[in-house]
Amino acid sequence: MTSERRFRACPLCEAICGLEFRIDDGQLAAIRGDAEDPLSRGHLCPKGVAILDLEADPDRLRRPLRRHGRDWEEVSWDEAFAEAGQRLAAAQREHGADAVAAYLGNPVVHHFGHHAYLPSLLRLIRTRNVYSASSVDQWPHQLVAWAMYGHQLLVPVPDVDHTDWMLMLGANPVASNGSLMTAPGIARRLEALVRRGRLVVVDPRRTETAAIASEHVAIRPGTDAWFLRGLLEAVRACGPPRLAGYAGRLNGLDTALERAGGVTAAQAAARSGVPAGTIERLARELYGASRACVYGRMGLSTQAYGSLCQWIIQLINLYCGQLDRPGGVLPNEPAIPVTGPGTSKGHRDRWRSRVRSLPEFAGELPVAALAEEITTPGPGRVRALFTCAGNPVLSTPAGAALDAALASLDFFVAIDIYVNETTRHAHLILPPASPLTQYHYDTVFNGFAVRRVARLNAPLRSRADAERADWEIIAGVAHAYAQAAGKPWSPLPEPRTLIAAGLARGSSGLDLAALEAAPHGVDMGPLQSSLLRRLETASGMIECAPPLLVDEVARLEAEPAAPLRPGELALIGRRHVRSNNSWMHNAPRLVKGKTRHELHVHPDDLAARGLVDGERARVRSRTGAIEVEVRASDALQPGVVCLPHGFGHGRAGARLQRAHSVRGASYNDLTDPERLDAPSGNAALNGTPVTLERLEG
Repeated sequence: MTSERRFRACPLCEAICGLEFRIDDGQLAAIRGDAEDPLSRGHLCPKGVAILDLEADPDRLRRPLRRHGRDWEEVSWDEAFAEAGQRLAAAQREHGADAVAAYLGNPVVHHFGHHAYLPSLLRLIRTRNVYSASSVDQWPHQLVAWAMYGHQLLVPVPDVDHTDWMLMLGANPVASNGSLMTAPGIARRLEALVRRGRLVVVDPRRTETAAIASEHVAIRPGTDAWFLRGLLEAVRACGPPRLAGYAGRLNGLDTALERAGGVTAAQAAARSGVPAGTIERLARELYGASRACVYGRMGLSTQAYGSLCQWIIQLINLYCGQLDRPGGVLPNEPAIPVTGPGTSKGHRDRWRSRVRSLPEFAGELPVAALAEEITTPGPGRVRALFTCAGNPVLSTPAGAALDAALASLDFFVAIDIYVNETTRHAHLILPPASPLTQYHYDTVFNGFAVRRVARLNAPLRSRADAERADWEIIAGVAHAYAQAAGKPWSPLPEPRTLIAAGLARGSSGLDLAALEAAPHGVDMGPLQSSLLRRLETASGMIECAPPLLVDEVARLEAEPAAPLRPGELALIGRRHVRSNNSWMHNAPRLVKGKTRHELHVHPDDLAARGLVDGERARVRSRTGAIEVEVRASDALQPGVVCLPHGFGHGRAGARLQRAHSVRGASYNDLTDPERLDAPSGNAALNGTPVTLERLEG
């Protein structure tokens, strides 16, 4: 038997852990963490091991499928490309350019063959109906970075390995593997922080991250903006702003502080439920720490005031002198630039959605508007859809309504490896080859990493003759569409060439040869100050008071003090390292163990409704109802219920044998497409008002 070891980063997770692959007689046999990776240092999460399941999954598609009624047939790649191009072009000829919509799922940013090549296809199609998973995730981060710093990806990340005091709101990186703080082995990093300093977690639930923190502070869902306003005001009471190094580079700071603050700790406590004394104590600790940072993630982004929260966090870090400072928060400057010439800075409100007149951001409309754009009659109605690596039926607001809308499309083509809850409605499915057969570079996640690293991921094996890479499928659709639409189109070079060109644009001094000579990756050192040098605002200054964000304060203040009606509960999400995404439920290694689909409810709320632990109950919202098993949990505040995302399998026509047997209802059968963060259009998935009731009989 011949055996060899190969190395590359995990293609499934934001943590981009370095993995060691053992290949026996040409077959993938085992996976473990790469101890020599400079970022992950041997860390391996369950998703990395699950690559073994995905590579051998019998449900995984290998050839293009075309639907006939309820049946599917395999077709050739040439036939599939031709049909996709002709039918997309025909929809636009008959109904206009915006009759074609595109949806890009979360895995797009995990694969260079997707995120580097899809923009050229979208520019060719030229539709305003572009949607993505970003608007159910991190748009508030990007919008605030664009408004304050001039570029949507100039996002400061916590220097978690060097900070001594950290305030974390609405984030559970122990379960999520870091997210917009690319930090593999985050539990180990946070435990080190606790040993040398303090980690304070603010969350409605005592999460896995809160369990290892120095302190957990409970807060009412959706009230983080009030807490942050009170914290900012309390920090201002501690002393003057520490602005050394920002001289002449701050525009509108006084206005920003007056509007974003202006709330006493007592007023913040009345809204958020966090005691005034706790707010004032945290402010003193934060202001007094030499290396400190404030960080907010999913729980903040996916609420009605996500952008306002992210703006106030930037102001607090700035006031304390921790913005763009080692040990505080600062943007990564990766080897392949994500900002600067040739990158997309972002823009807002250049066009609006047809039905609700929602503004675009960064060339995309909020995905909460997709279903209505399909079902509402009139000029500009979406008639055809292109999706890539997404399952919006389970991952976007009012999933049941979108599910029904997809069935009415004239044409739907999907790039995907599964017939899932969304792609079961497709007319064509184009499955890409394994990412292990393709060159890859983590352009996006290196830009959010807590350390500057670079790694070229080379193929572990060759593709079979019948397989096509991500980028080859995109090129095939583009070529066929251009021919059918009579448009000029020039294909991009292969990924290895694009990666080399990206490295040449950067200032790291690295080239392809250097990365090929370093199979474990290259360590370029800790984060360094670069924000002021890289600002892309028109003024060349940090715009502290963007009108778009200042105006949000008035909207917040107009909200009722008690947003829930009598008997209602606030629904929040829950993540598990094995169940972050819907695709994970078809991997045996990720679904084994305890069930994770239950609705967690405080014991007092169960008793008040005559429910007992383990019983099935009905949850209702304005948009839908589901039946779930309830589980008593004192990790929640009374009045809060918690449900995981990504479940809801078993719909007719989906071909996911393992997932079909996984119990659980879809969180997004309850979420409301009308609840949005106004500046960004991000869906407000957290804090959804629901009722909980017994099932009769």
